[in-house]
Amino acid sequence: MSGQGHPELVLAIYLQTRGFAFVLFETWNNPIDWAVHDIRGLDKNTRCRTRIDSILSLHTPDVVVLQDMSEGDVHRVPRIKKLNRDIAKLAEGRGIVVRMYPRTELRESFACDYGATTKQKIAEAIAAEISALGLYLPPARKAWMNEHERMGIFEAAALVPNFTEARVKTITGIPESLESLGRRSLGSRASDSGY
Repeated sequence: MSGQGHPELVLAIYLQTRGFAFVLFETWNNPIDWAVHDIRGLDKNTRCRTRIDSILSLHTPDVVVLQDMSEGDVHRVPRIKKLNRDIAKLAEGRGIVVRMYPRTELRESFACDYGATTKQKIAEAIAAEISALGLYLPPARKAWMNEHERMGIFEAAALVPNFTEARVKTITGIPESLESLGRRSLGSRASDSGY
């Protein structure tokens, strides 16, 4: 932890059908590690948990950010919902703070700040803010194509601005609505919160 009590390392994890993607942030504009782990075959959840446990051991993040899958409108298979809960328990067992944000909140935030409501537009907004991830931006998906595995990196990264925005509310004591944040860039929002 830093002297001001702000988390130094935030690990955002996004679960996919064939594994997971993660981005480890030191600050919003400074990701220090990211990857997609493709896990196929039997017992994907156990193998994902093992891999995530090794990432937690290697990087020792202060906060883990996950998608909140408890909403009724979340279209994720039960296996992934269970894995999400297991990862939260794994991180909490290590004394790591876990934060979860619903996809609807993420979309509202990016729609307000960038006019981006689709996965592709959100990924493009993130790539514009974080140049290190720009090289990994997947091409726009055609209707007949499967989603590119690298989209998971941007789905994970998209969770962090919601965490940062929540920190602004907690640190300042001012409950900022998405409307009051206006069209400030994610970088300016991050500098306001100290993260």
